[in-house]
Amino acid sequence: MKLKASDIALQLQGRYEGDPEAQISGLAKIEEAKSGELTFLGNLKYAKFLEACQASVIIVTEDQPAEGFNVIRVKDPYTAFAQLLTLFYPQENTPDIGIHSSAVIAADVKLGQDVRIGPNVVVGEGSEIGDNAAIYPGVVIGERVRIGNESTLHAGVSVRHTVQVGNRVTIQDNSVIGSDGFGFAPQQEGDYQKIPQVGTVIIEDDVEIGAGCTIDRSTLGATRIEKGTKLDNLIQVAHNVTIGAHTVIAAQTGISGSATIGKNCMIGGQVGFAGHLHLGDGSGVGAQAGVSKSHPPKSKLFGSPAQELKRELRSHAYIRKLPELVKQINQLERQLQELQDRMSGNDHG
Repeated sequence: MKLKASDIALQLQGRYEGDPEAQISGLAKIEEAKSGELTFLGNLKYAKFLEACQASVIIVTEDQPAEGFNVIRVKDPYTAFAQLLTLFYPQENTPDIGIHSSAVIAADVKLGQDVRIGPNVVVGEGSEIGDNAAIYPGVVIGERVRIGNESTLHAGVSVRHTVQVGNRVTIQDNSVIGSDGFGFAPQQEGDYQKIPQVGTVIIEDDVEIGAGCTIDRSTLGATRIEKGTKLDNLIQVAHNVTIGAHTVIAAQTGISGSATIGKNCMIGGQVGFAGHLHLGDGSGVGAQAGVSKSHPPKSKLFGSPAQELKRELRSHAYIRKLPELVKQINQLERQLQELQDRMSGNDHG
């Protein structure tokens, strides 16, 4: 595929400056881009690569200097570049419209228009799949499940009974939605009585769930992932958790039962949340933090146990000074001992 740079600018609703005949055949990172390729500068820390960059066109902000380059000026270069990725590199083929002959679909399942159901899919009784949904090979959908319009379930996904999945939801390979919550009551004999998990999971519109995630059904009520939230791979969401709208969570995070994560939060990788806490809207949590208690809106947390970022940075600064402080303390102890020895000697004289 080759496109004129000026046409790309029109598609991005940007302003083009440079050779009107420049053509683009591919996309690349700024440090690797060659002639004929387009790249972007979304973060000024990468401006150091401009000097050696060979890209034919660079997407920049509306006021970013970029002398000597053909440029497309937009408000948000990162978002603009993401739009072009789908144009230059089409996604994998979805299953064909219709139901593959190897799929097992209960007789009372309601299917919307133009659904795509691949090989070896199983759909249980009383379930519903919306218009233009795509169900990849090996997906298992339990009884009384609702899958919304234009949603995509990739290979190996399991959606257990009564779960509700909204519109335009994407669930990546091998995620499990609606497995039993981790509920066991200790008994006098030292063993455990399983607590039935009779609730469900509700995933609202425009959510994306990465590969290998596990989202447990609630004991009662619903585990809820609100609109627009994005989960990375290998995330555990326990029973009765609520994750607010438009929150993003990186890989290997674990959220314990009945915790509430607010709206528009940004959670780093390998963060652990204790149960029954509340993280306020607009908060950020650094990678590998251990959040053991509730925090108000717009908190910035780091470390384990997690502390406000400024306090944690001060602690780290003090820790770096510990070796020197130990030397000073040892020196003071020696000086004090010498002083005590001299005073003791004077007393005996």
